[in-house]
Amino acid sequence: MVPATPRRFPPFPFPRYTGPMQIGSIIAVYFVVWWLTFVAVLPIGSHSHHETGAEVVAGSDPGAPVAPRLITKGLITTVLAALFTALLFWGLSNETLQAYWNR
Repeated sequence: MVPATPRRFPPFPFPRYTGPMQIGSIIAVYFVVWWLTFVAVLPIGSHSHHETGAEVVAGSDPGAPVAPRLITKGLITTVLAALFTALLFWGLSNETLQAYWNR
C-alpha cells in the first residue's frame, strides 16, 4: 500500500488579489486612511496660547491651539485621504507591482 501524500489546503497560504474590492472594503480602507491623514495634518499650522502670548483662560491648557481651524484641516484631510486611497488601489491593481511583490 502506498502512503497518501499530504494535501495542502488551501494551495496558497494567502489568497491572491483577483479583482476589485467590494464597496464595504473600500470604505473601510478610506476610513482608516482618513484618520491616519487627519492625525498627520492636525498639528500643521497650530500655534498655542503660550507661543502667541495670548491670554490663557483659567482652567484651560496653555498648550491648546489659539485657532485650530478644524474644518479647513478636515477638508484638506478628505482630499489627501482620497488621493492616498486611490494611490493604494492603483498600486494593488498595477500588474508590474503585482509581479514584483509575488516573485
